[in-house]
Amino acid sequence: MHQFTSYTKQFLPLLFLLLAVFPSIAQEKQQAPDDLKLWFSHPAADWNEALPVGNGRLGAMVFGGVASERLQLNEESVWTGKPADFVHPEARETLPKVRALLFAGKYAEARELAQEKMMGDKKVHSTYQTLGDLQLDFGPVAKDISNYRRELDLETAVAKVSYSAGDVTFTREVFSSAPDQALVVRLTASKPGALTFGMNLSRPGNKAKLELSGDEIIMSEHVGDGTGVRMVTRVKVLREGGTLQVAGENIRVENADAVTLLLTAATDYRGSDQLAKAATQLATAAKKDYESLKKDHIADYQKYFKRVDLHLGITDAAYFPTDARLVAMQNGNIDPHLVELYYQFGRYLLISSSRPGGLPANLQGIWADGLTPPWSADYHININIQMNYWPAEVTNLSEMHMPFLTFLDALRPDARKTARDMYGVKGTVAHFTTDPWLFTETYGEPRWAMWPMGMAWSAQHLWEHYLFTENKGYLKELAYPVMKEAAEFCVNWLVENPETKQLVSGPSISPENTFKTKEGEVATMVMGPTMDHMIIRDLLQNTIAASKELNRDAAFRRRLEKILTRLAPTKIGSDGRIMEWTEEFEENEPGHRHISHLFALHPGRQITKQQHPELMEAARKTIDYRLSHGGGHTGWSRAWIINFFARLQDGEAAHENLLALLRKSTLPNLFDTHPPFQIDGNFGATAGITEMLMQSHAGEIQLLPALPSAWQQGYIHGIVARGGFEVDIDWEAGKLKQVKLISKLGNTCQIRYNDQIITLKTEKGKSYTLDANLRQL
Repeated sequence: MHQFTSYTKQFLPLLFLLLAVFPSIAQEKQQAPDDLKLWFSHPAADWNEALPVGNGRLGAMVFGGVASERLQLNEESVWTGKPADFVHPEARETLPKVRALLFAGKYAEARELAQEKMMGDKKVHSTYQTLGDLQLDFGPVAKDISNYRRELDLETAVAKVSYSAGDVTFTREVFSSAPDQALVVRLTASKPGALTFGMNLSRPGNKAKLELSGDEIIMSEHVGDGTGVRMVTRVKVLREGGTLQVAGENIRVENADAVTLLLTAATDYRGSDQLAKAATQLATAAKKDYESLKKDHIADYQKYFKRVDLHLGITDAAYFPTDARLVAMQNGNIDPHLVELYYQFGRYLLISSSRPGGLPANLQGIWADGLTPPWSADYHININIQMNYWPAEVTNLSEMHMPFLTFLDALRPDARKTARDMYGVKGTVAHFTTDPWLFTETYGEPRWAMWPMGMAWSAQHLWEHYLFTENKGYLKELAYPVMKEAAEFCVNWLVENPETKQLVSGPSISPENTFKTKEGEVATMVMGPTMDHMIIRDLLQNTIAASKELNRDAAFRRRLEKILTRLAPTKIGSDGRIMEWTEEFEENEPGHRHISHLFALHPGRQITKQQHPELMEAARKTIDYRLSHGGGHTGWSRAWIINFFARLQDGEAAHENLLALLRKSTLPNLFDTHPPFQIDGNFGATAGITEMLMQSHAGEIQLLPALPSAWQQGYIHGIVARGGFEVDIDWEAGKLKQVKLISKLGNTCQIRYNDQIITLKTEKGKSYTLDANLRQL
């Protein structure tokens, strides 16, 4: 354990005392100097303490060592694997047999048959991998190291390391530039000629080829032993003063005044010509001086980040290191500013791991170490990738949504083949996971794999983007075609329950839960899991609305409308909870991490206080029961629960679960942990905090629907409501002070605060300010 941990425990009581006795050291100022900085008084002891930088595609984890600096590198398309078809050849003819067994209540037999005859044989393994490491070695550590500080400034997206060795102060700055598509490292010293270090590139597995040419190192490899992408990374040394020499596979700089390192990377994922881009990008970036590189990077980043400002009250906790504050919170301290920091960190991560034109953020965003990251860091589409993008629209990062939306379009060709070959129906289908090779077939065990709703759920995001932007060209060219094909699969997939005569989905599961049959067997597959029907209802309703917006496919629209009247409804069980399956089975894991049958509460909108109070009450009983049996024990699951309670308009419960996420499922660098690290919890919690302060899913803009008592005063500016409204909310003494709306599209909206509701007609581009009584100022 790092030495600092013992220091933290030793001085924790003092930290509490300072926070309690001196709550207003900075009453005169609005922000502490480290207001939006993650900072630490020691180097990272391991990867979970390192700091992430990224430009959407190219990322690094900054460790900040004194004797050496490790920059663990990633590029979004460094994947093993290749395209492959692996639909089980007997799946199509087996489908009616499995359905018949399930309708007959023969769950074990159905599972065995599906395992044998419907699960594909995925022989080509694929995984995301590290790009490699850039290592800087500074030699023996001086004994008189002082003033050490490692930080990540969310305002500028620049990581910084500084310390003094004797009478010399050394500083490093690291950022990943989107304008210049390069990782930039700046090394300086307070005295001329004080910089001496060695540098090398490496990659696990020792299969990468290294070339040294003058002031450059080039590393290349065909990953996955030839089954994967070809990658290349190049680093160039730009020194000011001193000397440079090549020694084996290392470059050594001696007695320099300052050094700038530029690193670029590329793969052939989008074609072999892409590999040359790394050299072109490096040469272009090298023409700029450091200050220009930094200035352009910050300007590009801030045009996104600066859109939203959250303030939850003045605090002096920012004067303490981030990991110390996290420990204090784990020991019972309440730190609203840490919530503020965590919120903006989530937005920072989305900007840094998902940019237009790139791949979607994966299970670890773009930051993953080694050659075998957990769950291959792939695209799990049974909640995880969807959760990654929950904050995109509401936190004013709509552009960052596009990689996921265009990815869904790219899935369509294989999704059509899978629907046809596996199930014998038209439309598009995807299952629980996929990767950049765009497979949609399923494999593994039915308890997680026999779930054909991945595309249907993901398609919700296409419609949500339209609700916020109302871009008709996007709806016509991208969103509606994808939605329509996903809906076409669903209407062809549904079958009639012989007993109820209602349409049901199946064979399917409630991800990844199990139940006990009347005979005491543990089962997973059924006909008609509640989540499937919620997703299908959401998709069909959205597709109908999109069809009306575009004034097309009237006959298809009428078919969807008819299907909706026959789709099995959401039911409340004898104990008052929403039923997870069509029958009231006993749950095998009552505290299961997936709470799938609350999809209609969030991220869906079928369960609202305005329209379905009885389902809201049943949803509350459902979540309370799950939590009482240990639910929320993974980071992403806890993040989903924050959103549930926000939609239930229970600010105290939402806040309690937000604290639980920080106390139990957050790593020292504020990464979410499943465990291990999984980025969806970061994104889900950022979305949940926004939902606590503003909601717009129920046909109106609701202000402060779940404001907890811990946030007595504050503001959130720049968040976005459906219909194209940018919203600034200020509150004090736990009550609304005023709200300002900027109408981007000129729509009419309804605004609700508590029991007050008004209708506001707006003009495009104009702003409107209302007081606590919703009267226009």
